Amino acid sequence: MNETICALATPVGTGGISIIRISGEKSLEIAKQFFSCKNLDFENIKPRYLYYGNFNGKDFLDQVLCVYFKAPFSFTGEDVVEFQFHGGEYLASKILKEVLTKCRLSEPGEFTKRAFLNGKISLDEAQAVSDLIFAESDAEIKSANLLQKGFLNKKIKETQEQILNLLAEIEANLDYPDDFSENVLIDKSKKLAKDIKEKIEEILNNSANSKQIKNGINVAIVGKTNVGKSSLLNAILGENRAIVTDIEGTTRDVISERVLIDGYKVNFIDTAGIRESDDYVEKIGIKKSLEEIENADIILFVLDLSREIEKSELEVYEKIKNKPHIVVANKCDNKKNNLNFQKMIEISAKNDINIENLKKEIIKTIIYEKIDYSKIMLTNERQISILNNCLSLICEFLNKNLSLDLIAFEIKKIWKELGKITGDTEDEKIIDTIFSKFCLGK
Repeated sequence: MNETICALATPVGTGGISIIRISGEKSLEIAKQFFSCKNLDFENIKPRYLYYGNFNGKDFLDQVLCVYFKAPFSFTGEDVVEFQFHGGEYLASKILKEVLTKCRLSEPGEFTKRAFLNGKISLDEAQAVSDLIFAESDAEIKSANLLQKGFLNKKIKETQEQILNLLAEIEANLDYPDDFSENVLIDKSKKLAKDIKEKIEEILNNSANSKQIKNGINVAIVGKTNVGKSSLLNAILGENRAIVTDIEGTTRDVISERVLIDGYKVNFIDTAGIRESDDYVEKIGIKKSLEEIENADIILFVLDLSREIEKSELEVYEKIKNKPHIVVANKCDNKKNNLNFQKMIEISAKNDINIENLKKEIIKTIIYEKIDYSKIMLTNERQISILNNCLSLICEFLNKNLSLDLIAFEIKKIWKELGKITGDTEDEKIIDTIFSKFCLGK
């Protein structure tokens, strides 16, 4: 922590600008050795003020912008200097090489780690920074923003404070048993445990669909041969990804493609038509189709409005009707049959009719009906795992009849587990592992 560090804070490559970040007590001293500006007196440099001048390298010069953030009012909580210069991989490497003669290269995530160690952010807020950097959808950004604003940290801190207050009362009872009622404190402990359990369950319930946010919603397109499954996939993608012919059984394997809909990742899986077949390859494809039905978050059950529905199709529907699904009645522009299903959308994959409404219905079914963005929603597996561990500890505690000293021991275990989210009680090795997954200049 006493060393001054630096790194390239922008991606390697050619662009409009590149940024090098320096953090540590020698940041300003290092900047002074390379940066010159006729209007700048380093003794009276203004923090958070952009200065335009020259970076003077050993054998080159570049026009740059320099900004100084004075401790503790910086991202890391230390003195920070940033150079903004012309984007270019070769130029960036030369400037970084010059700066590295005066300080060392940062480790991955070390800037954010220093922000955490200096009390600028909590561990959950630091992980939100990482989630923002690696976000691939609006949904992931929304989730990370809630954590970055400290909503989870505030709730965990309040809960930990309640536990500490209770522990103080228990300790006082153990020291002065005549001044406190043991039964009252036991009841108070049980009530607090139940309250914490409810808070955790609320967060976990709202995070139940976090896997879909992170990895994408898996949508299986299922139905009989030649009902238009591949045409539907092509219509959704806006390109001819799947082969479409009048020959039955054209799709013999699972085809998967990812698209963004309303800022959410959606994985569409076109499956082989489900029917009786003697073809060995097609039978393998049909088996895979049945597996996709089991693994899907939502099923698009495609039917053909230009003909009568068959008994075998109703049998397939019986297998999926209790799962999240939408009946997609295709070929509505050649409608010869009226269908009546509870959740059904009529479309024409060939002529792009109602495709956008179908997309919105998928998101509504999986996301909008199940996730409340006004509440905390976790996508980080580590945080979810910690809260599940807390639930297990609480359930164990509530199922036991313990003396007051053992209650204190059990309650403190819950407090310690919660502290792993904020970083209050996490050990150094785990913290190092978390920050090692960050970018080099972050």
